[in-house]
Amino acid sequence: MSHISVVIPVYKAQGCLDELYNRLKASLETISEDFEIVLVEDCGGDRSWDIIVELAKQDRRVKGIQFSRNFGQHYGITAGLDYCDGDWVVVMDCDLQDRPEEIPRLYVKAQEGYDVVVARRGKRKDPIFKRFTSWLFYKLFSYLADINYDSQVGNFRIISRKVAESFRVMREQLRFFGGLVDWMGFPTASIEVQHEDRFAGKSTYTFSKLWRLAVQIIIAYSDKPLRLSVRLGLTISLLAFIYGIYIFLRVLIYSSPVTGWSSLIVSLYFLGGIIIYNLGIIGIYLGKSFDESKKRPLYLVRNHTDSVSYRKIGNHNRETTKTYMNGHG
Repeated sequence: MSHISVVIPVYKAQGCLDELYNRLKASLETISEDFEIVLVEDCGGDRSWDIIVELAKQDRRVKGIQFSRNFGQHYGITAGLDYCDGDWVVVMDCDLQDRPEEIPRLYVKAQEGYDVVVARRGKRKDPIFKRFTSWLFYKLFSYLADINYDSQVGNFRIISRKVAESFRVMREQLRFFGGLVDWMGFPTASIEVQHEDRFAGKSTYTFSKLWRLAVQIIIAYSDKPLRLSVRLGLTISLLAFIYGIYIFLRVLIYSSPVTGWSSLIVSLYFLGGIIIYNLGIIGIYLGKSFDESKKRPLYLVRNHTDSVSYRKIGNHNRETTKTYMNGHG
C-alpha cells in the first residue's frame, strides 16, 4: 500500500513520458518515498506502451496498464483508480500541461481536512479555438446537466482514499470523472495552478469529440433534455391554441375567410420535426438504458506490467479481473 498514487491516462504521449516520469519522481519524493505512478495506455498506436514497460523495469513504483483497444480518457482514469492503492490519489493528464510541481501544493491543501482538492487553471495555454470550445462545452454541460461545473477545472486534482473507493463503486457505462467526484459531495477545496504549454504533440480533443462527450455526459447525468422537450411541446401547443382563437375571432367578427394553405403545410412539417426530435431524445435515453442493462465491463486490459497487483474492484472479483488481464506484461 502506497501513501500517494498518481493516475495518468496515456494517449499518444511517447514524447512526454520520460520527462513526465522524471518530474513526477522529483515532486513526489518531496512528499514521500512511498508512492506509485499508474500509467494507463489507451492504445494510441505509438511507442507509449514500450516506454511505460521500460520505466516500470527501472522503477517498481511505476505501474503500467494497456487497454485492449481505445476506450477513452475517462475509462483510463477509471482503470487507474481501480488498480491504485494510495492513501491519496492524484489524477492528471499526461501532456505536462498539468505541472507535476503543483502536486505538493495539492497535498498540503488536502491535509487541512479536504477529501478533494482541485487545481484551477489560471491563464490557459491552449489555442484560442480550444479554449472557446472548452468554454462552450462546460457552459452547455452545466446548463443541461444541472451541475455547476467550473470550466477552469480539468481532471487535475487530489482525492482521498475514501473518495477513490466511492468512485470504484460507481460502474455506469458513461464516465465523466469530474462530474462523478462532484456528485459525491465530499469536502472540496481548490487552488490556483499554473497551466503550461503541451510538452510534445498536439491535443486529440476536437470540437466534434467534445460535443459527443457533452451529449453522452448530459444524457448520463440529467433528464433535463426530456423536461425541455416537454416544455417545448407545451409552448407550441399554447401558441397554436392562441392562434386558433385569433382565427376564430377574425371569422366571427370580420367574417374573414379562413386562408393559409402554405402556412398550414409549414406548420405540419414543423410539428412533425418537433415530434421526431422528441422521439429521438427518448430513443437515446432508452438506448443508453439498454447499454447499462448489458452489464459489460467498463474496459478490457490487454497488457500490464509485473508491478500491477490484482484487487477486488466494485462488482468484479479477483477471478473476473484476471480474465480481463491476460498478463502479457
